[in-house]
Order: sequence, then structure tokens, then C-alpha cells
Amino acid sequence: MDRPCNRIAAVQGARSAIVQKIFRDLVIRWRPVIRIAGVIEESHGLEGRACSAGVLRSIADGELYPIFQDLGPGSTACHLEGAGVICAGEAVRRHIAAGCDLVVLSKFGKLEAAGLGLMAAFSAAFESHVPLLTFVSPYFHDAWAGFVTPLAVVLPAKPAAADEWLRSVRAGHSITTFRPTEP
Repeated sequence: MDRPCNRIAAVQGARSAIVQKIFRDLVIRWRPVIRIAGVIEESHGLEGRACSAGVLRSIADGELYPIFQDLGPGSTACHLEGAGVICAGEAVRRHIAAGCDLVVLSKFGKLEAAGLGLMAAFSAAFESHVPLLTFVSPYFHDAWAGFVTPLAVVLPAKPAAADEWLRSVRAGHSITTFRPTEP
């Protein structure tokens, strides 16, 4: 008998900005055939800022949620704006409740490792048994593994791996090792 399919996938092996671009491209390609909820991180677009955290854009409706405190162009500090992340997570939770086939969450990071941030969205996806795709940096791999093991699979930062994972999940097959055809 086949094991239950791995409905949770974490992309690793590249910087967050690269993975967010991959997520944007995948969402554009997948949106015509499946309903997708979630958020993807984008740059704030401000010059001279030390903080690279930007905004979360809702996949469902395009709404923007700021996730950084703008301390001005001369500041060397960077502070996450937890309230924006929490609001984004609550919006995603509502979109999941309204119905979707896939959840894409920008990342499991510092806030989520502490049980904050997008945790409402992660929990809603788990409880709804909706497939979930996210990014996890090496810094938070242990917290992620403790949260989802053995339910998740790790994917390389390649679109073909995510395509293969989604096909497998939709077909109900279990995948533990990925050998994407794309170089």
C-alpha cells in the first residue's frame, strides 16, 4: 500500500529572493488550472534602506502587507513588522476557508519559528489538508523539521521539482526523492 502523499513541501538551496521569484513564476503558470491562496514576499522598493524585508503580496487578491518598519534611509537597523505578517496570515486563513487547491507561503522564518507570523496560515493549510509549498532557510531548518516531520518533503529551488511535487500531490502519490528533469 502506498504511503500518504507528502502534501507539504519546503524549498531549500537558494536565497529567499530567488525562491520568491520561482514562486511568482509558478503561481502565474498554475493559476489557470488550480485555485491558489497564500502570500509571496516582494521588495519594498525603497532606496538606501538596510532592511531587505519588504511586503507580502496576497496571491488571491493582490493586497499588500508591509513586513518591515521603515526606519529611514540612514538607518542600519532592520526590524520586521510582525503585525503586517500576522494580518497577511489571517487573510490567507480566510482564503483557505473560502476554498483553494494549494497554499503558497513565502517562508517559514524567524517569526514562524517562534510561533508567530504566518502560523495562522500554516495551521489552516495543515488542518484543511490543502497542499502547502513554502521556503525554509537553513537558519530555521531545525524549527521547521520539528514542526512538520515526517509530513513534509524538501525540494530543490528548481521549478521542475515543484511541478513534479504538485503533480504527485494532485495524483495522490507519495514522493520522497525528487529528480527533476530541468537542469
